[in-house]
Amino acid sequence: MKNERSLRLGILGCSDIARRRTLPAALKLPEVTVTAVASRSEDNARAFAAEFGGEAVAGYEALLESPDVDAVYVSLPTGLHHDWIVRALHAGKHVLAEKPLTARYPDTVSAVALANSRGLTLMENLTFTQHSMHDAVRKLLAEGGIGELRSMTGEFGFPPLSDDNVRYRADLAGGSLLDAGVYPLAATSMFLGPDLDVVGATLRMGTETDVDVAGDVLLCAPDGRTAHVSFGFEHGYRCAYTLWGSEGRIVVDRAFTPPPDFVPRVRLERAEGVREIVLPADDQFAGTLTRFARAVDGGGPAEQGADVVARARLVSQVQSRARLLGDGRSGGAGGR
Repeated sequence: MKNERSLRLGILGCSDIARRRTLPAALKLPEVTVTAVASRSEDNARAFAAEFGGEAVAGYEALLESPDVDAVYVSLPTGLHHDWIVRALHAGKHVLAEKPLTARYPDTVSAVALANSRGLTLMENLTFTQHSMHDAVRKLLAEGGIGELRSMTGEFGFPPLSDDNVRYRADLAGGSLLDAGVYPLAATSMFLGPDLDVVGATLRMGTETDVDVAGDVLLCAPDGRTAHVSFGFEHGYRCAYTLWGSEGRIVVDRAFTPPPDFVPRVRLERAEGVREIVLPADDQFAGTLTRFARAVDGGGPAEQGADVVARARLVSQVQSRARLLGDGRSGGAGGR
């Protein structure tokens, strides 16, 4: 049952991730009520409103003008994020935006600064960071489960998408780095710290589209520990990270997109044997929405703006330093 102080949330964009994961989670939470839905298609807005509640609104601007909306969830293609985040903040709305927050590092810096200057909450919907299994992994590390952490790997990839998928649209900031690569890159920051440096990278360009469809990145922390991440749209499904220490390894499968009923199993590998640690299921989308609502209500921080900026800086380094492969390309990606 929703409470009287429930955050009144407006939805900008009827995306697949909103329909499958974010809004079903919102329906469970007393802290959040969907009060308005806007889409380019009135039919889509009406369908979403019928399923998740709220009023179907004609146009994004009209939703931002609504006095019945405290905060907006920006679920638009990545290339549109910055414009509508800025408009929402200027309209006095708190903002939860799909990952990545924006397509460009300078835009992320300016959006975070604008939110801070207006006293508004701005949060990136990178939900895996809110799943409780990663806290369990941190505890294992802190207890010396694998000795001293030396390096890590992370992978997120899946098979090719339909030709008309928005992830293949260069004009809307598509590509595997911004869609899939941000997950393992963010995981490296979780365990090796925010001050990572990209020391090598490749991005493989599609033959039928002007976006990257796969990539690999080598990173180094100031203390010399390293990470290697791989991602793409042309792989058998893989969604995992591995922490390698002086005395063993921690392997985490389904690390970034587990469904709410998924029971995580973390594998601890040491010389004396392998132990599987079963963890409770968790809904990372509900966790993110709860944290966002509490931050808006003054009950705690959504996340440090510095963390969002650090993640964007890392992506920007990959873009500018990567060697482009395929379709006769060479050289850096130019910091799109």
